Amino acid sequence: MALEEGRRVRLVADLGIGEAVAGEPGAAVGFLSLGAGLEGTVERVDGELPESEAVREYQRLKALFEDYGHTMPAASRERLAAEIASLEPAWAAHRERGRRVTVRVRFDNGFVLDGAHQDVLAPQ
Repeated sequence: MALEEGRRVRLVADLGIGEAVAGEPGAAVGFLSLGAGLEGTVERVDGELPESEAVREYQRLKALFEDYGHTMPAASRERLAAEIASLEPAWAAHRERGRRVTVRVRFDNGFVLDGAHQDVLAPQ
């Protein structure tokens, strides 16, 4: 899922924030959480790296191979598979970096969630 600044999102899971305290230090009076379904707007996306030319080429060739590889002559299919294999390291590195995407979301109720992993949010 690609999140962008300004995009509306919905929280897909309950998030426990922590204990609410009052009066004496350390005297817990409750637990604060954000409930699934809460909606807001993405203010910032952190850690997302743009796709390199090699990553875009890998995606294009992989889709071509999956859709039409079975109809290609054997030599063409083997050449395409070799090109895809040569681009695998760039694709793997991109996927690894992509897992670290975090966002800052301002929910409609005024709460701000910063450093949230993209997987706890769904676009609207």
